[in-house]
Amino acid sequence: MSPIPDWFRRLPILGVGLAVLLTASPPVAAQEVTLRLHQFLPAQANVPELILDVWADRIEDASDDRIAIERYPSMQLGGAPPELMDQAIDGVADIVMTVVGYTPGRFPTTEVFELPFFVTDARAASAAFWSLYEEEMQAEFADVHVLGTWVHGPGLFHSVDPIESLDDLRGVKVRGPSRMVNAMLDVLGAEPVGMPVPAVPEALSKGVIDGAMLPWEVVPSLRVHELVEFHTGFDGPALYTLTFVLVMNREAYASLPDDLRTVVDDNSGLAFSVFAGGTQADADAPARDLAVDLGNEIITIPADRADEWRAAVQPVYDSWIADMDAAGRDGAGILARAQALMDGFDPSADTYGDR
Repeated sequence: MSPIPDWFRRLPILGVGLAVLLTASPPVAAQEVTLRLHQFLPAQANVPELILDVWADRIEDASDDRIAIERYPSMQLGGAPPELMDQAIDGVADIVMTVVGYTPGRFPTTEVFELPFFVTDARAASAAFWSLYEEEMQAEFADVHVLGTWVHGPGLFHSVDPIESLDDLRGVKVRGPSRMVNAMLDVLGAEPVGMPVPAVPEALSKGVIDGAMLPWEVVPSLRVHELVEFHTGFDGPALYTLTFVLVMNREAYASLPDDLRTVVDDNSGLAFSVFAGGTQADADAPARDLAVDLGNEIITIPADRADEWRAAVQPVYDSWIADMDAAGRDGAGILARAQALMDGFDPSADTYGDR
């Protein structure tokens, strides 16, 4: 019989040494949770790039990469933008960002911030939205865990032909993003055409609509400034704003370990909401500059001439208050509370971006 080689005799010792080396190595943070974030905008648009990616990166960093957030823009997980809220509820996605008005009538209290000529400052309105969510909207959002609430900067007309007066709007087919904005367009004499924002470029290029209601910041990612020549806004309060939410599937949130749930909590709420609304509004000016560089005409209706417009949209307020009252809510009281919260906004709440 051949003698046993020395290298074979040393195997147990080598094995013990290898085990010691492996156990002595510093632990590597294990990825424990993967969350899918789904939304309707292109990845290069301002909201995903300047808000959602910042939020997701902070979650990953603060969790030492134990949470991974997969980002799915442009409805890559399937469905249409109005389905996003149900995707969060049903677990098709773990987290969604959506425009609340894409599900009309489902979250009626949020519509107070979509009333025409109501919001002056996106940060103040975003903070008020969060506070009013905590006070008045818990039942409406009971099926999801709410992470953030905000509004964009002033919405305005982007049109093929100039809009300088109410007469210019008569019979014009205008894309409206929500029930409230469509109601406003209707009382102003336009023909509202409801559609999510990704459909706007094709609708403009094919003449399905003559104009669209959008804030400036989303215009470049949709190339709207290349499809129209006129943009009409107002001095003073915005013609309209839309409400946005970032929400999470309740089971996905509840299943997180306590320390990881704290990471999510620390990056949610008032400060994040103010950051989101403010960041979106701050992106308006660079987008406006692109339209100016193209030679487009920017029309601003001064405050004194806006009085006629504000009088014309009063039925939108009356109808919303009546709807809330019919549902057993105090519509006028909620309107007054939203105004008081905006008036009492504390700029020190804008701290998320400083972290």
